[in-house]
Amino acid sequence: MENLQNLPLGVQDFKKLREESLLYVDKTALVYKLAHTNSAVFLSRPRRFGKSLLLSTLRYYFLGQKDLFKGLFIESLEKDWTEYPVLYFSLASGEFTEKNGLSEKLRLTLKDFEEKYGLPHDEPTLALRFAKALENAVKKTGRKVVVLIDEYDNPLLKNMTVNPEQEEANRSLYKAFFATLKDCDEYLRFYMFTGVTKFSKVSIFSDLNQLTDISLDNEYSAICGISQGELESNFSPYIERLSERFGYSREECLSELKRMYDGYHFSSDGEGMYNPFSLLHCFFKKDFGSYWFESGTPTFLINKLNASHYDVRNFTDEVKARESELKDYRPENADPTPLFYQSGYLTIKSWNQRQRSYKLGFPNAEVKYGFLDSLAPSYLHVEDKPAPFNIDILDDAVEEGDTDGMCRWFTALFALLPYPAGADAESVTEQNFQNVIFMSLTMMGKYARTEVHSAKGRADCILETADYVYIFEFKRDVPAGEALRQIDEQGCAKPYSSDSRKIFKIGVNFSTKDRNIAEWKVES
Repeated sequence: MENLQNLPLGVQDFKKLREESLLYVDKTALVYKLAHTNSAVFLSRPRRFGKSLLLSTLRYYFLGQKDLFKGLFIESLEKDWTEYPVLYFSLASGEFTEKNGLSEKLRLTLKDFEEKYGLPHDEPTLALRFAKALENAVKKTGRKVVVLIDEYDNPLLKNMTVNPEQEEANRSLYKAFFATLKDCDEYLRFYMFTGVTKFSKVSIFSDLNQLTDISLDNEYSAICGISQGELESNFSPYIERLSERFGYSREECLSELKRMYDGYHFSSDGEGMYNPFSLLHCFFKKDFGSYWFESGTPTFLINKLNASHYDVRNFTDEVKARESELKDYRPENADPTPLFYQSGYLTIKSWNQRQRSYKLGFPNAEVKYGFLDSLAPSYLHVEDKPAPFNIDILDDAVEEGDTDGMCRWFTALFALLPYPAGADAESVTEQNFQNVIFMSLTMMGKYARTEVHSAKGRADCILETADYVYIFEFKRDVPAGEALRQIDEQGCAKPYSSDSRKIFKIGVNFSTKDRNIAEWKVES
């Protein structure tokens, strides 16, 4: 096997990547196109998807550092390599929950820019200082300024749902500060914002009406992430090594990589993209792990899901969202679907041109089961609880046909769940009951389906393994025998009549009063 080029794990600086000869998937044709067909841009992509590396690439391109781009596609396109002054705001980190955290980060960034270009700075406000820095940089260098803002929404997301006063303060600071860009258009060559989500009520997007949102554009759908062609052409020796490790053929290895990490679509016609963070770690560790989730699940998503009382079973079906909802997120919107799309937990599955709407679903196995496994403990409020919230115990019972063991697991789990104070008892109880059963069965990675239709009705849930088929009917404050009778009346088991697997029909009665399983009856 040929020597493997080192992987750029954790490297978001383009200069470091190139100087250390790390593997780079060449996106410079799109970088050149972006820089020469747009002057003001916004791009939304999920976390760990290459936004920072993209802005870093633009940074060194506009700084005219030609040597860093030797051998890349852009070398055949660019002839002049003009050097522009670049003002780079990295907002991926900072004390943004503190009163002056955001203003201090902006101030230090301006200070570094002023010192680099020898500019004065005696203006009374940050906004005026920003404007003057742009004007003075043009006077000093004779070139217009490039402004790059990485992870602009981080100071807002850090405070969303947990510190609304500070979130509002950060919004107000943004309003005054970035409105400067519109007033200083004569001093700007190019500027670009990146983030996970686009807050429609942050006035930079209403004030900067010349800002072009390319997040859902077909021509830029592949600007972040790794396509199938890029995977096979850039990572061939890594694919070979991974295949040898697991005894796979090349085709089998590619199939498993696709199942785990592919499937992100960022436009109506865009090709599927692999998660670069997970893909790189898979090749480095030589294992098909859930690396994106190991890097952390954002707190704001958990809080939003809890606050919305959303029926998480919807996520396993394709849910609909209008184009306008995906482009402009409104924090007051009770529906978390757009936020989960922008955060990478859902992706585009299909496009309805007439309605201008999308169907969304999980992009791949890593996200589907990682979502349920990572968010379920927080969503169900059992993060710090001991067993039985150990999914392996339930998995063993399911694989062994141990329906009594399954009942014991769910009964013990329901006993741990807190009851939200002040909430409507009936609606919360009903939702928790359905969600807990469904999430637990699905997060095992089994083939679980809900609302399964038959000729005469539907089954609440059907779970399939290699040896067993479990058909569930759930009732609340209704005898479990009635649930079993409904399974028979609706013919839910008929599609499996010639199946060699053992069939279990399970009727479950959930008690509103006790907030737990009152009856669990099984027929086989």
